[in-house]
Amino acid sequence: MDFVTGEIIGIDKPLGWTSFDAVKRIRGAIQRRLGVRKFKVGHAGTLDPLATGVLIVCTGRATRRIDLLQQGRKEYIATMRLGATTPSFDLEKEIDATYPYQHVSREMILETLPQFTGHIMQVPPVFSAVKVDGKRAYLHARKGHDVELVAKPLEIDEFELLDFDGRDMTLRIVCSKGTYIRALARDLGQALQSGAHLIALRRTAVGPITEAQCLTIDEAVATIAECELTGEAAELVKADPRPAN
Repeated sequence: MDFVTGEIIGIDKPLGWTSFDAVKRIRGAIQRRLGVRKFKVGHAGTLDPLATGVLIVCTGRATRRIDLLQQGRKEYIATMRLGATTPSFDLEKEIDATYPYQHVSREMILETLPQFTGHIMQVPPVFSAVKVDGKRAYLHARKGHDVELVAKPLEIDEFELLDFDGRDMTLRIVCSKGTYIRALARDLGQALQSGAHLIALRRTAVGPITEAQCLTIDEAVATIAECELTGEAAELVKADPRPAN
């Protein structure tokens, strides 16, 4: 592997980790392998700590491709719970309101999903990284400030119901960059004349990279430690073979 010229690594981000946590771990492994104190590593598309799945990590000059990689369609498997909402639209915050949900049927969901397919407008969650007056929206929200966010255009290519047990809906979603699945839970709950929030989320693909191609964090670290270095990475180690502290 040539980490200097650049590698693109698919990581299966674990539950509870931030995207930065994953990048930091991979960066540290590369720094130890190359014997350097600094090295450029980035990711193409943030995943919330409560989400798992495909996180694309780019090294060296491959970080120049991050913007392009982020444009790729994303696929998610999401579980949304009817009958309650939270301020964050997921499990980060406690339930703030409850609603009737017994009237919702599989047929009702199937009839409603086309409303959210194609070109739609979506208001991002207030607990998000969207900037308001130069600051992230979640910083305003955590201080109890009222935050008004502008609806943004996006595309939902596929919105498929996989399972429904009378309260929890499992859905497959293929969408464009910038889609908040938490906000889809909010909007779908309202359209079903109830309320809903996200209770589980897994990203299964980003562009051509699928979950089947991804490594766990530990597998990636082991691969970096054991791989044969090529190109500029190999030359860098030859020039200064001392391990980084």
